[in-house]
Amino acid sequence: MAAHRPTYYEEFEDDVNDGNLDIAIGNYGQNVYDADQADVSEAALLAFQQQIAQQSALAQIPDPVKRFIIHFHEAFRANNLQEISVAYESGWNRLTEKYYQKVEWPEAEIIAPLVDEDPIFLILYKELYFRHVYSRLSPNIDDRFHSYENSCELFNHLLNSERPVLLALPDIWLWDIIDEFIYQFQSFCLWRSKVKSKNEEELALLAEGNQMWSCYSVLNVLYSLIQKSQINEYLKATQEGKSAEEIAEIVGEYGMIPLYRSLGYFSVIGLLRVHVLLGDYTLALKVMDRIELNQKAFFTRVTACHVTTYYFVGFCYLALRRYPDAVRTFSSILNFISRMRQYHTKSYQYDQINKMGDRMYALLAMCHALSPSRLDDNIMSVIRERFGDQYNRMTRGGPDNQTVFHELFTYACPKFISANPPPYHDADLLQLYLAEPPLEPAQRHEAIFLADVRTLTSVPTLRSFLKLYKSLDTKRLAGLFVDPENKEVDPADAEEALVQQMMVLKLASRSVSRSDAGPSAVAKEVGGHLGGNVVSTNDLDFVIDDNMVHIVESTVGRRFAGWFIRNAEHTQRVLDNIKSSPLPVAKPSATPATAAPEQAPKPGKTVAWGGTKA
Repeated sequence: MAAHRPTYYEEFEDDVNDGNLDIAIGNYGQNVYDADQADVSEAALLAFQQQIAQQSALAQIPDPVKRFIIHFHEAFRANNLQEISVAYESGWNRLTEKYYQKVEWPEAEIIAPLVDEDPIFLILYKELYFRHVYSRLSPNIDDRFHSYENSCELFNHLLNSERPVLLALPDIWLWDIIDEFIYQFQSFCLWRSKVKSKNEEELALLAEGNQMWSCYSVLNVLYSLIQKSQINEYLKATQEGKSAEEIAEIVGEYGMIPLYRSLGYFSVIGLLRVHVLLGDYTLALKVMDRIELNQKAFFTRVTACHVTTYYFVGFCYLALRRYPDAVRTFSSILNFISRMRQYHTKSYQYDQINKMGDRMYALLAMCHALSPSRLDDNIMSVIRERFGDQYNRMTRGGPDNQTVFHELFTYACPKFISANPPPYHDADLLQLYLAEPPLEPAQRHEAIFLADVRTLTSVPTLRSFLKLYKSLDTKRLAGLFVDPENKEVDPADAEEALVQQMMVLKLASRSVSRSDAGPSAVAKEVGGHLGGNVVSTNDLDFVIDDNMVHIVESTVGRRFAGWFIRNAEHTQRVLDNIKSSPLPVAKPSATPATAAPEQAPKPGKTVAWGGTKA
């Protein structure tokens, strides 16, 4: 074969040499591609490069995540509320734990081909994307700005549409949208207030974007959702017992859509939280006038919303020195958390609820130390277990309890924010701001609280002395507070100081409280959450007649109604479980041919369904 190959190629070369090469080649090589003269737009080239990069990034997404996003979008387009709830509460968190614990989810632009470029779904996906960044990662300034823009895009779509947007989203997701919107606003305000940690690029962006996450824009969104949904009018009509037709006429087209009604309701809770963060406790309770604090309220459908509502309402009462109302509010929700704790162990909100519960135990310990009253035994045991030494120091009084109140208040209070940002737009004003920085909002609110605590320093000691007597003169009582070896103290001055302390005790024993109205009373009938009557919060009372102090101590009997109600409910649940359980199936009897000889029945224990257990 190799011997014939040269002959074959020689004959082929002769045929080629005999042909006209100019005709065969033509103008080949003259039309050379010149990159400089190519008429290709840079935009088209950039779009092509982005498409290649997008396809490459899409290929790196794990297949389970792709299937989840496609299934999530299909359920979203079909308004399948059950499938959406499963994907939101279970699927998203499960895949986050498996693939994205410490990294970001794929960006919306990358997964857009999987969802047919659906703009509304991509907005909601970005809401989840940024929530993941805030909760598990460290957001940079671009993340903070883009999350604000995405929130504005979502709310503009809902509020500015000509017709109501027909979306089916679970209540827990709608609450998380409002809650996360306020959390990101709070986080941005706290980050923005730290001027010294900003680099040149961040300072320039903050100077240009001074309207990003402004207090006005956040409040405007919440009030707009309330107005669009007519939620206050809906709650009022419902409380007055109006018919469905009358309610539909009152609230209008948007108010009858579950999406808008839920967002409006949760926006009221959001306003409560924002006003507390800004330090306006009176207005915070005022916006809650139409929402009743009981187990039948709408916010109880979402446990996180339930706990958040009671936390901020209770803190408002603490800040307004209405300690009995604060104790009642915290006790109610802490009892609920202790009963429902076992049912939320698998919830993605379990840790958040537990942390807020621990903070409320600290707030309740402070309120109870300032206004002693009877507490539930279970709650009191938890307080002594977690804050035993601190609680004892607070109840003893004296100057050293200021440190304990400072520690617990710092641990349990909300992260307050300032409505006015630093002057990033003016370099000179910013330098003055750095030279003389204002007091932090948390420090300002703590100072106000501790000033009130400081006036009550001697109250526990004075109360303990008064409980030992039924009557005694002021001179002798003043001598109990004066060191006998201190000769510089004038007895008349000591007696005058004692009378002042007794007036402080008298004032501390009076408080405005809604306890007479009951937890389930309609707000409008008792003056809202700000209403109430002046009641005595102490079991010790006294009068001063000339120089004699007459003490009367009233003993309040223990209330067993709550104990019996809780145990009756528990017994009913046990009985229902027994009734719903399947009855034991008897084993098939043996055939006569193989039947075993009868044996005498053995004595056994009687079981619940009437048989015997060996």
